Amino acid sequence: MSTSLPISATVRRPARLLTQNSEMRQIGVWNWSLPAWAGRLPDGRTYNTCLSAGICAQACYARHGTYTWPVVRAKHQANLMYVLDDLAGWQAAMVAELGAAKFCGAWIRIHDSGDFFSDSYLQAWLDICRVRPDTNFYAYTKEVSRFRTLVEPDPPPNFLWVYSYGGTQDVALNPAVDRVADVFPDESAIAEAGWASQEASDLLAVLGPRLVGVPANRIPTYLKRLAGRRFSEWQAEVDADRAARRGRRHLRLVVDNTRPDQSQQPTAEASTTQADQPRAA
Repeated sequence: MSTSLPISATVRRPARLLTQNSEMRQIGVWNWSLPAWAGRLPDGRTYNTCLSAGICAQACYARHGTYTWPVVRAKHQANLMYVLDDLAGWQAAMVAELGAAKFCGAWIRIHDSGDFFSDSYLQAWLDICRVRPDTNFYAYTKEVSRFRTLVEPDPPPNFLWVYSYGGTQDVALNPAVDRVADVFPDESAIAEAGWASQEASDLLAVLGPRLVGVPANRIPTYLKRLAGRRFSEWQAEVDADRAARRGRRHLRLVVDNTRPDQSQQPTAEASTTQADQPRAA
């Protein structure tokens, strides 16, 4: 009888969960990362860590450059497998790692790629924030509905977030009330719109003015797709086009349903023949 374990069970757990690149080191921020958007794990499972991604998936910085290097991708996938296969174990490991003195007063950016893909995963992060009140946490997210339900009623005081445009839930955002981030073609476009750029420090996304402008990454292919628009404008165009197509399909269905069914109507010849038949006495 075979006692071999599933592939996912044989994967070694990440020894270190939080990382820090040179840019984040300058402002005292550590990162937790998942694979961006959708893909396939080494054990064959498919995933989507950004369920509410819209047009942002077509110009996502985390699907380009160093994020696509095999060693980096493997690290992010190992993080995701840990969460999927042993959420409680991962949560305990994160709490333990955050107990180090270097994280006291530090900032943790939850997801420099990926998003809160399930209620249970988001709740685990909220619990971590409460267990480690001396550490600060923040996140960008497109999971508006999930946050409205699970976070907004009673957020941990050390957890800040900003809703980012470019997702399928953009219509639920209210820039008059919500803290929101939008990707702009460049710094001049941000200034012209009267928004505040977070280019000087990523922490400005949650500590600066409520309307957050993010300059687009200078990736030629992505800039061509952006075509001088903001993410919110691009997403609104896509949403309007989809709504128009749905409207046309609905109209065709209405017309088809109200049009007489010719197959059920007797022909003139058939009607005459029936009328000429003698009636039974």
